[in-house]
Amino acid sequence: MFEPAEWAALALSLRVSLVAVLCSLPPAIAIAWLLARCRFWGHGLLSALVHLPLVLPPVVTGYLLLLTFGRNGAVGAFLAEWGVVFAFRWTGAALAAAIMGFPLMVRAIRLSLEAVDPRLEAAASTLGAGRIATFARVTLPLIAPGILAGAVLGFAKAMGEFGATITFVANIPGQTQTLPSAIYAFLQTPGGEDSALRLTLLAVAVALGAVVVSEWLARRVARRVGQA
Repeated sequence: MFEPAEWAALALSLRVSLVAVLCSLPPAIAIAWLLARCRFWGHGLLSALVHLPLVLPPVVTGYLLLLTFGRNGAVGAFLAEWGVVFAFRWTGAALAAAIMGFPLMVRAIRLSLEAVDPRLEAAASTLGAGRIATFARVTLPLIAPGILAGAVLGFAKAMGEFGATITFVANIPGQTQTLPSAIYAFLQTPGGEDSALRLTLLAVAVALGAVVVSEWLARRVARRVGQA
């Protein structure tokens, strides 16, 4: 049986991961489209900035978040006046998870966009469809499997995020203690190995389930697109 603290860590991890994916998916689609379809000055710089969280140590990312969104940070101080606080809150864990998973989402969606034949979009334009209508009716259905793949990658990254999260929001049980943080805390506690093992198995089961569901959804979407 799982103890209340273990269930709390799982529930918070699921909450943080879902919020991170839902909030970062729209900008990930927009940035992926911009990188795949447009050529402009600074294109390479934008791509490098998007992928920066993948190469930076997670602790550095968390520290930069603390400097920026902490109560004394440039952005954090402004947001605090409106009652929006990220540092040492579960919302900060969601922000850290979203930033760490964002490059994976953008990359998966960008690859799907680059695989779409631009002539299909051009044909829709010649038939009178505007850019937004073309994207919604032609491009979006074709890249749906890539969007699903990106969402799952982002979710899996958020579920496993540790370094940036613990640096930015600490490891407060019931408030910011996600699944990886709880495993770390149990490993530092004498006699906590059993709890750490249970949470590890639970994390593996959740990640595996997410991948299986995503594969099933991707096949269904691809089948519908092929029949359309």
